[in-house]
Amino acid sequence: MASPSTTWLTTRTAGVLAHVSSLPGGYGIGNLGPGARAFVDLLAEACVRHWQICPIGPTGYGDSPYQLFSGRAGNPYFIDLGELQAAGLLTAADLAPLRELPAARVDYGRLYETFWPVLARAYDRFAATGAERLGDFGTLRDFRRAHAGWLEPFADFMAFKAHFGGRAWTTWPAEFRQWTLALRAMAPASVRLEADRHAFYQYVFFGQWERLRAYAAARHVGIVGDVPIFVALDSADTWQNRAVFRLDAQGEPLAVAGVPPDYFSASGQLWGNPLYDWDYLARTGYAWWIDRLRAAFELYDIIRLDHFRGFDTFWEIPAGAADARAGRWLQGPGLPFFHAVRAALPQARIIAEDLGYIGSEVVALRRAAGLPGMKILQFAYGHDANNVNLPHFYPRDSVAYTGTHDNLTTRGWLEALTPPYAAKVAAYYGVNATASAWPFIRATLATTSRLAVIPIQDLLDLPAGATLNHPGTTAGNWQWRFTAADLASLAGNSISTLKAWINLYDRTGDRLIRDYSEPPIP
Repeated sequence: MASPSTTWLTTRTAGVLAHVSSLPGGYGIGNLGPGARAFVDLLAEACVRHWQICPIGPTGYGDSPYQLFSGRAGNPYFIDLGELQAAGLLTAADLAPLRELPAARVDYGRLYETFWPVLARAYDRFAATGAERLGDFGTLRDFRRAHAGWLEPFADFMAFKAHFGGRAWTTWPAEFRQWTLALRAMAPASVRLEADRHAFYQYVFFGQWERLRAYAAARHVGIVGDVPIFVALDSADTWQNRAVFRLDAQGEPLAVAGVPPDYFSASGQLWGNPLYDWDYLARTGYAWWIDRLRAAFELYDIIRLDHFRGFDTFWEIPAGAADARAGRWLQGPGLPFFHAVRAALPQARIIAEDLGYIGSEVVALRRAAGLPGMKILQFAYGHDANNVNLPHFYPRDSVAYTGTHDNLTTRGWLEALTPPYAAKVAAYYGVNATASAWPFIRATLATTSRLAVIPIQDLLDLPAGATLNHPGTTAGNWQWRFTAADLASLAGNSISTLKAWINLYDRTGDRLIRDYSEPPIP
């Protein structure tokens, strides 16, 4: 008899991975408006129970959702500006430049130039009315009071960043390199105005996010969010909480994060994020991290905890190193950290992103913490000597993917396979020279993994050009989008097939799984 589940995964369900930036929308980037609701409707129609996204914070260097100006704030780019137009805060003429931006990709340069003046205009008009609230969002004053602990430092950070020409906070005058309550009082009127604008942007974002999440929940679709293990050096997180990180007196990192050479990069990945002072965090009961996770669960139903192996051992790279090869492994916080998380958040549902070259110690930590890991169908051959990503090895306490946001689309992967691996893949999956993603979608849904997640690009059966991110590179990523026409193309036979397979493989989430037989149905 199979051993009982040790994680929170107790039913079989399916999910779809699509970042918010990739959603359809008319303002140059995906947003929380009609395109998001149409996408949720499509998931609900197919009995998909989970929508997985990448981090939704305000992006910094390289437009990556894993390099954020704040781990607590929302990305103002995701605000549905149509709602601000309906409220009289914007006009069609205001939005015209944004409507000229491409629909099938994000042009971040043009978006940056056109979006922020439009959003500032909306706040200035709101402030001029003297109104206390927008729609049914509650009052701005109450929002600022409820979120003051992170919101006011973040608003100050963004305002001072603009004041200092966009430079990193580590280059600001010394008196501004550590956030305090008194900083805003020292600032010129232009900085105080900009801080008020950013507080308003967060007020609108959170109002729209809560409405969208409720819309999804009413259709039995939960949100799987992503919490990066590290935060950006140039962020409100480090500016406000310097003691949490290994920084020198000027705020510069003593060492930075990354990973050694692996499947994705021969020279490793030099992320550049500051490393944690785990001794300080342990002395404080991991309070900063627990607060961070608690806030994430206010936004999401399930969390994917990025780079789980960093809690066992992490790759320390000397500050100033040219690439990640000069690093070394150091011990992370281990099981005491997860005991503290479980004590504070006993109902937390967390997926461990345990990809890469994972040793037995990481697996032991994940199991002791009671967390399901990830399995990637594209890694089945040629990725590791044990072939642990072959579906017949998948444990029930796992989340199966055709690929993630860091993989080629499945069609692109198939088209790039070299002959030896292509033959093995064809033999294993019983396909004859097909490059379609759909046989592999079915194989993923058929696995014993309790949760199976399919990227939207694979549902659309798109080639490698639709890949969202190429790890180890800094240009051209996070730009891909799907359109309303793409969504409509799925609404016929594709969604009917997906729904049929979800039912065939008992992934509707409403069937109790038992490890024993029962009398036959009469």
